[in-house]
Amino acid sequence: MKLNYAVMGNPIAHSLSPRIHQLFAEQFGIKLKYEKILIDLPNFEHQVIDFFEQGGHGLNITLPCKGRAFAMANRASSRALMAHSANTLWMQGGELNADNTDGVGFVRDLKRYIDLAGKSILILGAGGATRGILSELLAENPFKLNLANRSFNKIEELKLEFPEINICLLSDLAKDIEKNTYDLVINATSASLKGEKLAIPETLMINKPFCYDLAYIKYSDTLFVKWAKSFKCEAHDGLGMLVEQAAESFFIWHNLRPEIENILRLL
Repeated sequence: MKLNYAVMGNPIAHSLSPRIHQLFAEQFGIKLKYEKILIDLPNFEHQVIDFFEQGGHGLNITLPCKGRAFAMANRASSRALMAHSANTLWMQGGELNADNTDGVGFVRDLKRYIDLAGKSILILGAGGATRGILSELLAENPFKLNLANRSFNKIEELKLEFPEINICLLSDLAKDIEKNTYDLVINATSASLKGEKLAIPETLMINKPFCYDLAYIKYSDTLFVKWAKSFKCEAHDGLGMLVEQAAESFFIWHNLRPEIENILRLL
């Protein structure tokens, strides 16, 4: 009998999650079906309930409903509670369980390239993606972590929850760079997904920081990665994060940890 899993999002056609989970399952001889489900935004909660009532075993949730997935859960992990969002759902004891594997997946991939301890870090954007990675990043003991966003509301909220971070407006970033240099710059905005170029000062790249985009595009660099590379900076997109967070979801569901290096090379 095949186990039934799926990823839900809107849009969803681009998702590599079915292929990744099939490759994980092959490592252990597990037979599963993993499909893509387009979220009908007004009816998201009903879609989740229907999936599990029809025998579904586990769901991954991507944009834009991670917050709504978290709100549905009867039980949430500490990671989901910290992020206020969930990307991994499953039923246990008749209750909907939720976890968020984005932060741990991000840090595991990032540590392939850079030691985070003692580093100065700048995150661009203060939405759900940032909230999902903040606690895992801070656990790595950076020297400094600054958030820059278009408006103050979200970064002020995060500052209250994480008083150790610094905040500024994107419009004030040029002034900030006059006083601070960064070892690592993370794009956590939705600009890459929308094909938009971020309005950030070129002086940010003078000291050649390592650059990472949480987004990824099939067969191409994101605009942010291309921009960073044009300044001779090392830059990577979020494909490795995608595989790492998927591996953590797979572990939650199956209590088996897949080997991912060959999968990363394949993708």
